Amino acid sequence: MSSLKGVRITWLGHATVLVQTARGTNILIDPFIAQNPKYPKDYALPAKIHYILLTHGHGDHIADAVPAAEKHGSTVVAIYELAAYVESKGVGSTVGMNLGGTVQLEDVAVTMVDAKHSAAAQDEHGAHYVGVAAGFVLAISDGPVLYHAGDTAVFGDMKLIGDLYHPEVAMLPIGGHFTMGPKEAALATRLLGSKIILPLHYGTFPPLKGTPEELAAQVEAGVQVMRLEPGEIM
Repeated sequence: MSSLKGVRITWLGHATVLVQTARGTNILIDPFIAQNPKYPKDYALPAKIHYILLTHGHGDHIADAVPAAEKHGSTVVAIYELAAYVESKGVGSTVGMNLGGTVQLEDVAVTMVDAKHSAAAQDEHGAHYVGVAAGFVLAISDGPVLYHAGDTAVFGDMKLIGDLYHPEVAMLPIGGHFTMGPKEAALATRLLGSKIILPLHYGTFPPLKGTPEELAAQVEAGVQVMRLEPGEIM
């Protein structure tokens, strides 16, 4: 779509999103691939993924961070403790940051913003503290501002995200049960002021019952709710 100014956004099921800028920077958010029942199995990621962003430590968001970073030569960007955790698992290049901070990744200024969710990582040794849940605002040079909310409830300070960064595209969880559902995501849309919504985190598992159609019925006029199939590009 013309408003994206050459930026390609590919939904890969659940909360996994690939962002490709017009200048050729590839950013993969929350890679959940091998065990993701909604991941398009015939989809081939780009040979080079410059950065992998992780919103929090749950397995359905970081399960493939280490193998993807190794295969695609990626730098993993996450809250400080989660970056240290994936580095301990074998990731060679990481950037640890924290809420409110911004890092420049090629032509994309990435700001870490708040989210309301739990965040521990689990492995064969048990649960590990890996910081808190977060979202990301991606301000793309000569392109749009994108917001990936990660896993979250709706919260009033989403209005601050809207006031500060004016995201044109908001990627919001809508499944319910573990995150907000369509009713809450519709309010989030109003707080953010975004006009294009990419629903995430729905339909992957039975408890995630929210649908894009339910969201579309509750947003204000002029808001476009994207109904992508995994692997499709907006």
